[in-house]
Amino acid sequence: MTILLEDYFDFLSPDAIRIKGHRIGLEHVLEFYLDGYSAEEILREFPTLNLEKIHATLTYYWAHKAEVDDYLRRGREMAERAYQEWAANPSPVVQRLRALREQRAGYK
Repeated sequence: MTILLEDYFDFLSPDAIRIKGHRIGLEHVLEFYLDGYSAEEILREFPTLNLEKIHATLTYYWAHKAEVDDYLRRGREMAERAYQEWAANPSPVVQRLRALREQRAGYK
């Protein structure tokens, strides 16, 4: 029996790999794994997965480590850019909350 990557993952784009049947990205499982979690501990964090899918994710990581490390790096960079953009251009609601916080701080 041949097992294909497509059996476990949805390759939506070069920067979006999801575990098939879930909205959980490869990066979410690997974040825990790289922080030292075992497969069983990862399962407790993502109870909708099963050990087979978690082990498939870890196997994919080790079989394609350089590519996946690059994928993870790009994801962190995209998240940082999005955060910086959000911080530089807060929504009107955030602006109002900040103004209220400053106003309250001035009353103390």
